[in-house]
Amino acid sequence: MSRRNIYRKQQTEVELFPFLSVLACTIGTLILLIIVLTTQALEPQEAVVVAKTEEDNKGANKNKTPLYIECRQDGFILHPSKEFAPRADIYDEKSSLRTTIANLKAKKDREYLIVILRPDGLEMFNKIRELVEKEGVDIGYEPLEFGLELKIES
Repeated sequence: MSRRNIYRKQQTEVELFPFLSVLACTIGTLILLIIVLTTQALEPQEAVVVAKTEEDNKGANKNKTPLYIECRQDGFILHPSKEFAPRADIYDEKSSLRTTIANLKAKKDREYLIVILRPDGLEMFNKIRELVEKEGVDIGYEPLEFGLELKIES
């Protein structure tokens, strides 16, 4: 019997305290990470488009002033006035889009067009691009994710 008592005293016990403390630290770090990611996702996001800067000396349009048109599924928006026009205005000769393109054609040595392309505005982009290229005006485009608010700086 004394042998059994000695054997039991020499047996090592497993402590779970270090494991639990590491687990608690990991859970705390993951909770902090979830909080940071959720607050970033809930903040309103905006996209800033800067087409021309003073230190930018590259590109064919470096001396030209950009004009912006945002293509969406239901129409387009002329910037900076943020004037919305429906899809049907693309065919109207007296629409604001046609007037803008005519003004661009007259000033094509000083101005060019940047089309902001939303994911649902590909059809409108193709139509506007066709109109602008037919007039011989320089055109550029900038894809923009869905849900981002556009802020234009020049």
